[in-house]
Order: sequence, then C-alpha cells, then structure tokens
Amino acid sequence: MFATLGEGRVTEIVDARSFRLADGREVRLAGIEPPPDNAAAAVATLGALLRDRDVVLRGEDDAPDRYGRQRAFAFLAGEERTVQGELLARGSVLRGTDVQDRDCALTLVAAEADARIASRGLWTSPTVIKNAESPDDILARAGLFTVVEGKVLSVRQTGTTTYLNFARNWTRGFAVIIPKRMMPVMEGAGIDTKSLANRRVRVRGWIEAHQGPRLELTQIAQIEMLSGN
Repeated sequence: MFATLGEGRVTEIVDARSFRLADGREVRLAGIEPPPDNAAAAVATLGALLRDRDVVLRGEDDAPDRYGRQRAFAFLAGEERTVQGELLARGSVLRGTDVQDRDCALTLVAAEADARIASRGLWTSPTVIKNAESPDDILARAGLFTVVEGKVLSVRQTGTTTYLNFARNWTRGFAVIIPKRMMPVMEGAGIDTKSLANRRVRVRGWIEAHQGPRLELTQIAQIEMLSGN
C-alpha cells in the first residue's frame, strides 16, 4: 500500500488517534477522526489494542506535521490489517477525509460501514449521523467533525461557489459549500453537481456556524451518494 516508515514499541497513548513510541516519536493515525462525544472510550480502545505492542508504520512520507507528529498507517507486528481499520470496524472512531489513495480509502469506508450495519461501538447510538432537516442540532456542533445525511433540495451557484441546500430556507438551513477548486475533482469522480438535486447524500467534515450550519467540501471523500430519494 505505502512505503514502510519504520517500526517501534508503543509506550504511551496520547489521545484517541495518537500514540508515542519508545524512541520518543509521536504518531498520528491517518484516515480516522475520534468522535467528540465518545473520546474517552476511543482512547481506551486504542490503548487496549496498542499499548506495549510492536507496530510497523507505513505512509506516503515521514515528514512530521506542524505538531511534530508522524502521520502514518499502523500495523500490529505480523498482521496485515491496519490499526485504523480495526478501530473503524469496532465502531470506536469515524472515517476521516485525509486519505488520498483510493484503494486505502475504500478499505476504510468498508470497515466503517461494517460497524455501522452491525451497530458496534458508537453506532449503537442513532444520533451519530445528524439529520440535515435538523439544522439547530447540527449548528450545536460548530467546530466539530460531524456526519450529516439528508436530501439535497436544491443546487445553487453564487459567484464561483456552489451550494447544496438541504432546506427551503437557504440562509438558516443546512448547506454544503463547494468551492470552485473542487468542481474538477467532483467531475473526475463522476459526480455531476447539478444532478445532486433531489438526491440523498451523506457528508462529513467540520461544521461552520453562519446563520445556519455549513460544511465545506475540500476532499471528495467527504461526500457519499446514497440510494433512494
């Protein structure tokens, strides 16, 4: 999948997606987002899985992020499934949007879907996915990574920005913002933005507070087409 970036023994769990190795390196697991409402349980699960275990790190490069952490996929020594995949399959975390490799991203999508269908972990709660028809509920999560599902009622373009509106009231209802730079990406993924009107979609990302809740689309992994209208 990716190049091997090194290995080491996990000595400390920093948070729900980060850990420290015996040599002092801090590793941030790529491709996942800890649920804000279930962080303690996610930390406990990661600790049970990794503490005092040997791991192999793989990724696109070993450049640290701005906090000095090494972003990588982790594998328990001798195993082929990523730690991320295991956490998603247990329902401990949500799938993130920072994975560019298509095959890897699809693996994470499948792991999360498996947990959701089986109602494991955080998916035992019916409120994990927010209803696009409840903008106040979504707005209360401003600044938090959130999954929202609903029917696109209209597609509107203002200047170079496209809006997917999930309510008749454009200003106060939930909307997804698609900047101009994302349009070629959408087209490359076979998504005709104008055809999304009256389609059900699932989107994920960080909620922004305007008059109504907004979510900006910056990665194609943030949007999923759902069956049915």
